[in-house]
Amino acid sequence: MADVSGSEVSEEKEAEMEARRRPRRPWEDAHRSGKVGLTPGLPETLGVYDISAVRREQRDMSADPSLTRFISTELTRGYFLEHNEAKYTERRERVYTCMRIPKELEKLMTFGFFLCVDAFLYVFTLLPIRVLLALLRLLTLPCCGFSGSRLLQPAQVCDVLKGLIMVLCFSMMHYVDYSMMYHLIRGQSVIKLYIIYNMLEVADRLFSSFGQDILDALYWTATEPKERKRDSIGVIPHFLMAVFYVFLHSILIMVQASTLNVAFNSHNKSLLTIMMSNNFVEIKGSVFKKFEKNNLFQMSNSDIKERFTSYVLLLIVCLRNMEQFSWNPEHLWVLFPDVFMVVTSEVAVDIIKHAFITKFNDITADVYSEYRASLAFELVSSRQKNACTDYSDSVARRMGFIPLPLAVLLIRVVMTSVKVQGALSYTCVFLFYLGLVTLKVLNSIVLLGKSCVYVKRANMEDKLFEKPSTPTASSSAKTPSKAEPARCPTPSGESKVEEVPATPCSPPSSSSTSSSSSVTTQPTPRTDLFPPPPTDSSPAAPTSRPPSPSPPPEPEQPAASLCKEEQEEEEEEEEAQAAAELKHRTPKNDLLEVDRFTICGNRID
Repeated sequence: MADVSGSEVSEEKEAEMEARRRPRRPWEDAHRSGKVGLTPGLPETLGVYDISAVRREQRDMSADPSLTRFISTELTRGYFLEHNEAKYTERRERVYTCMRIPKELEKLMTFGFFLCVDAFLYVFTLLPIRVLLALLRLLTLPCCGFSGSRLLQPAQVCDVLKGLIMVLCFSMMHYVDYSMMYHLIRGQSVIKLYIIYNMLEVADRLFSSFGQDILDALYWTATEPKERKRDSIGVIPHFLMAVFYVFLHSILIMVQASTLNVAFNSHNKSLLTIMMSNNFVEIKGSVFKKFEKNNLFQMSNSDIKERFTSYVLLLIVCLRNMEQFSWNPEHLWVLFPDVFMVVTSEVAVDIIKHAFITKFNDITADVYSEYRASLAFELVSSRQKNACTDYSDSVARRMGFIPLPLAVLLIRVVMTSVKVQGALSYTCVFLFYLGLVTLKVLNSIVLLGKSCVYVKRANMEDKLFEKPSTPTASSSAKTPSKAEPARCPTPSGESKVEEVPATPCSPPSSSSTSSSSSVTTQPTPRTDLFPPPPTDSSPAAPTSRPPSPSPPPEPEQPAASLCKEEQEEEEEEEEAQAAAELKHRTPKNDLLEVDRFTICGNRID
């Protein structure tokens, strides 16, 4: 054993001495220290690593810093973008989205602009004819007799009220001097006019928001079923309030047009430049805020309304200026650069604003196609027989565009600027009216066709053929649950929430109970329409058949009575919940899923 151990020790000593005699290789020390690993980074030739690569590696890993090595490293260092492929792909998609925004936005703006044109032309073309037809019906009632309980249909009543409001406001506008207002505004300083113009824009939005509620309250008060005739007296204060609102809104738009006219006629054009720069201030107030799809839809509708209103204001300014220069065509070319600057600034501000809003909130450009389909669905729905609102009122609720004040002001300016004298002038006016009617009809046909295409692309045509639910239908739907004596289902809260926003307006042919119910909540079922409870029919069953030795089980009767009491409590809770919902109405969370199919709702502000 001693000889064996001694031989092993001697062999180890010989191996150590042989390793000392062998020349020292630098890559072995580097590998042992862990600074340089045997990686594919070091070129290997015939099993031996390249010593030059090791030396370069050691030179780079030297602890002695130098400026030359830092500069060479900065000039030669590299990086790989594919290591973060998802991030850079997302950035590229954002750029593509920003490039698509102008095209998709202008498609929506163009469609919405022609919707406003259609609602605006309706006031000048079809509304007078409908008012004449309603008055003709009133005059022929004594001869034809009463064919129903109503003298006029609800739509005819609304048309007559609109006509009366326009006539009264137009006669009141004759007492407002446009020239005096123009010179009064022109005498103010530039800063005052800038502040006035901003205040007028804010006031116009507030008037539009509250004005449609006033008009809707008037229409419903005039057309709702009444038990007594003295209840119709409540229409008078609503009518006076509506006339007062339209008159004030018309004056406000007149002041706004006068301020814009002063800016056009100023010598240094500084006021016009300041007013147009106010549009870019809007970018600061909206771009850096959090927006969802519903909020962006509301902003898009507001931009459509603002663009159409600005075009009408430019038309009023051009008419007033052309009248002052005796309708000289050369002066129109003088106004053209200013008009072009106003239009260009509006379009540029809208594109920049929407492009950055979609970028910061990760909204795709396809959302504008959904907005366009939503507006198209409202247009198609208003053409159905069971429509619960007029199309012009639907556009007013959605976009905040109320055509009555703007139409009153435009008629006032045209009547003042254009002098109609002689038979030839009246003939030209009649031909111009026929041209407006033709334009209105063609615009409506094209819009309706485009709307059907957009609705079909969005797969929303099935919603057009859904029948509106009535109290009878709701009661019949709940009849099977009441006819079962063994079980008593309790309605869940989620089903109630889903039924409320999806309920459209009740059709005009429904009963007085359904017509008096709210248009925004599910009507409560009537208990007298239900079939008799099963407890009443159980005693009659033995009389109609021979007696059997087995008597009916008695424990079912208290269960049925308990079920009936619970159902009555549930009905009372539903009625209380519906009443509370009318008082405290919560905003809809998803405009595209709720308000798209409920065209009777107000705008979400």
